[in-house]
Amino acid sequence: MRDPRRVGVLISGRGSNLRALVEQAKGYDIALVASNKPQAPGLDWAREQGLSTWTWDSKGVEKEEFDRTLSAALDDHRIGTVALAGFMRILSPWFIDQWRGRILNIHPSLLPKYRGLDTHARAIEAGDRVSGCSVHVVTEVLDAGEVLGQAEVAIESGDTPATLENRVLAAEHELYPRILREFVRR
Repeated sequence: MRDPRRVGVLISGRGSNLRALVEQAKGYDIALVASNKPQAPGLDWAREQGLSTWTWDSKGVEKEEFDRTLSAALDDHRIGTVALAGFMRILSPWFIDQWRGRILNIHPSLLPKYRGLDTHARAIEAGDRVSGCSVHVVTEVLDAGEVLGQAEVAIESGDTPATLENRVLAAEHELYPRILREFVRR
């Protein structure tokens, strides 16, 4: 049986949002860290913390096959909430249907602005005064699910995509754990 307070975090890289979710965990437990990249540094950190991990290199694997195997691993750990934290693989419609309403993502823009990639450069190029991040429910449409919370970050004169990214990332680390705490009580 799926328990919404048991969270599976999906990563593809260093896992900075994973760390924030683990370090600020109240009202939920990170029961599994999964990745489509076996060499993801975030997996090493998770193992050092004593967290259960699962990985399978998704390169060359059919999307639904990967997602069915991932879903089985999540079920084996009685996961009830899936938190995407830098998971750089689009989930299949099958997976989204199986986990409908139970998948969250943190996105580095104030949705609905700048869905997809290169959000910081796009905000700077557009002359925006603020950027930020959004936590949303994942649906079949990329970055289009219900927004559960946002944090604004001022765009400063002389900002580059890298400098803006660092400040937005700090905001993500505060926003995501708070929204996840609220979400698991739904």
